[in-house]
Amino acid sequence: MATNKNQHFVPRCYLKAFTNNGENQAIHLLNLDRQRAIPAAPVKNQCSGDYFYGQDDLLETAIRAVEGGYASALERIHGPRYVLTESDKAILKTFMLFQHLRTEAASRRSVEMFAGMEQSIGAPLPDLKPSIKEAVQTAMRVFADEMHVLDDLKVCLVRNKTKRPFVTSDDPAIVANRWHKEDARARHKAPGLMACGTTVFLPLSPRVLCVAYDGDMYSVRHEKGWTETRNDADIEAFNEQQLLNAFANIYFRDWNDNEWVLASYRTIQGRRLSSRHRAHYAVLDGSDGIHKRYRVVERFDAEVHQEALVHVETLSPIPSRWPTQLRWRAKGSVFTNGTGSGYIRAAQTQFRGGGGYWRESSGH
Repeated sequence: MATNKNQHFVPRCYLKAFTNNGENQAIHLLNLDRQRAIPAAPVKNQCSGDYFYGQDDLLETAIRAVEGGYASALERIHGPRYVLTESDKAILKTFMLFQHLRTEAASRRSVEMFAGMEQSIGAPLPDLKPSIKEAVQTAMRVFADEMHVLDDLKVCLVRNKTKRPFVTSDDPAIVANRWHKEDARARHKAPGLMACGTTVFLPLSPRVLCVAYDGDMYSVRHEKGWTETRNDADIEAFNEQQLLNAFANIYFRDWNDNEWVLASYRTIQGRRLSSRHRAHYAVLDGSDGIHKRYRVVERFDAEVHQEALVHVETLSPIPSRWPTQLRWRAKGSVFTNGTGSGYIRAAQTQFRGGGGYWRESSGH
């Protein structure tokens, strides 16, 4: 049985940099539902639940190893004259993926997907719909199977030289994809972790943020792994990713920033999504004996016992701006084999099936 009952899905070693005086005892937060800033909330009560990961000692040990590696890397990164090393890049990417998959928000999105399917077909799916904890366990298995999926991404640290801080949230490792949002070829294709154009944003402290990015699509000018910004608009762009994707709370270190954080949230509030999935109901529209063609309809328009498919589309919010540090790479490239695998990064073509051959095309 796991020895730790109160298990954090955003660890205290991560939140520490955003706590009062870095003491890891209290943290300021903005609750999004109430649109109310709350001072000095106990950190031990944030982003946690009783046996959130279940009661598996081996899993708990593995989690501690990932978190311990991150905590050590974070201490090095905030040391004087730090140069980003290959080993710390690997640690950061592993933590990013783990953090992206394991939050309550991620698990609720999984449950929400099945709820959308139930609504679309008009019938319950008791044998398929997971509980929150079952979704967490599934996420842990995905991490174990796909823990190297971000290995090909480049990593850069952003040093904040403005008076405004980076903020974080209860779902801090944000996977975003500008190319999928802006290129017509990717319309209606959900960008997975293998997709071309993938970026991951993770604030490490109010002064430092980590970006992992597809080097075939974007470029970041940096020196020894560092870039910097003196532009408030870039801070707002990075913070908008947290404001759009947070589940319930935004966290910040200095209470004097509480009105600014609330104003920032209200500015982008209309861009947040009420649901992260959209279900499409399609009925059989014809067949040539080899292939079948389906037509999307409202479920209530379908005939009883008519053959049908349900397709669930994953949605993500569209930010109002992107950080200027993340530039389009000249002659960027994407790969596709013309199937539902979509457009993926060159390094991922060997891992993704779907038949056919992969061909390269211009990224933008």
